Order: sequence, then C-alpha cells, then structure tokens
Amino acid sequence: EMQFDGFSYPALDQIISHIAKYRYRSRGHQPMPVVVRIPFAGGIGAAEHHSESPETYYAHTAGLKVVVPSSALDAYDLLRASIADPDPVIFLEPKSRYWSKERGELGASNGSALPIGKARVVREGTDCTLIAYGAMVSRCVAAAERAAADDDGPDLKVLDLRSLVPLDLDMLADAVRDTGRAVVVHEAPMTLGFGAEVVARIMEDCFDDLEAPVLRVTGFDTPYPPATIEEHYVPSVERILAAVEVVTNY
Repeated sequence: EMQFDGFSYPALDQIISHIAKYRYRSRGHQPMPVVVRIPFAGGIGAAEHHSESPETYYAHTAGLKVVVPSSALDAYDLLRASIADPDPVIFLEPKSRYWSKERGELGASNGSALPIGKARVVREGTDCTLIAYGAMVSRCVAAAERAAADDDGPDLKVLDLRSLVPLDLDMLADAVRDTGRAVVVHEAPMTLGFGAEVVARIMEDCFDDLEAPVLRVTGFDTPYPPATIEEHYVPSVERILAAVEVVTNY
C-alpha cells in the first residue's frame, strides 16, 4: 500500500520494469500476484503530492491491470478479485469516497469477487451516456439527478467503468449505442488522459451510431491546485451538464 498517489512515483521503476514484466520474462511460468493499493485523486483539500491522478502511467504499462472502484461495495468485491488474480493489479482508491455515506454498502455483497474488467450501468437513461470511474461516478449521478429534476432536462445514463485495464469494451459500446451520445468525465488533466482512450474506442466501435461528437469533462492541464481552489479544478455538476447540453443540442 502506498500512502498517497504522488508517493508512488519513486516506485515506478520497480513496478514498470519488474513487476509488470516478470510473468512475460518467465514465459508465463511465474505468476506475479501483487496488488498495489494507491489512494488517488483529489477532493479532500490535501497538500501538494497528495491528489495526483497517475492512472494513465499504469494503464499504458503492458502487464498491469488497473482497477478503480467508485463505492465501498465495489472496493470490497474488486479487492477480493484483485488478490485472487495471478497478474499484478494497480488498485486505485478514490480518496474522496472514503467518507461516502451512501446506501448499499458491504451488507449488499453476496460474498463473491467481481470479475476484473466488468463495467456497470449505475443509472439508465435515453438521451446521453455519462462515462466515468472512481469519484466522478457519483458526480455524474448527481448531474443526472439534477437534469431529471427539470421537466425538460435530458435523461442521462451513467456508466461506471470500474476497470481501466482490461476495459469492458462490450458494455461501453452498448451504453453509447443506447443513447447515441456520450460525455467522458475524469479528474485527471485532459491531454492524453484516460478519456482519450475511451473516446478513441467509442469512435472505432460506435461511429455510425453517434448523433454528436463525444466530449470530455476533465481536470485542467495544470498541476493539481492548492486546496483553496480545488473545487474549481475537479469536474463539477455544472461543467458536466454544460457538456451534455452541447451534445444533446448538436
């Protein structure tokens, strides 16, 4: 376990150069059942080096699996699956979700581990699909509920990726085809963020089904800001709904 996301960078050499490669190095004879738990992302008003979003570093490293739960229940079940997995798993825990008080916590688990690489539809909708992972899933649900409170507001589907590597391409494509529109939301900076991979996959698999360009709502291309202005960096409900308005009116 790493104490904070930014503290994982000194260990990148060991993770990328050795842990990720060992099974390949041994021609598949030696599994590497290692789980690296990393509290990640912001939303807690922390100091520098405590609110990083390193998911793309790990997702781009062949040999690693990358999991990002969005709730306590998913964290419990996905951690069980990660421990049982023969390959190394980077388990990213969104820090702002540690204090969530939502219904459906551990008591709802059936005791079986979730398969890594399986997304879930958190909320059904018909007009646009919001795609997120980690803490931004609850932010997307909040945006969908605000839109639903408006008699003329769009009906928004919310997809929780859960796993970045492997990515559930089938459910991603189905969720986008259902509405014909998509907005991808994450805390990390936009440029070369994981949202770019999601958008590329959507364009490859769903181009003929799209009614509008796919948009991203993300953090900005700057270092994570001080706690006093953090709320202006993390994607807000207002920014998400502004993107939804663009794609639904396209």
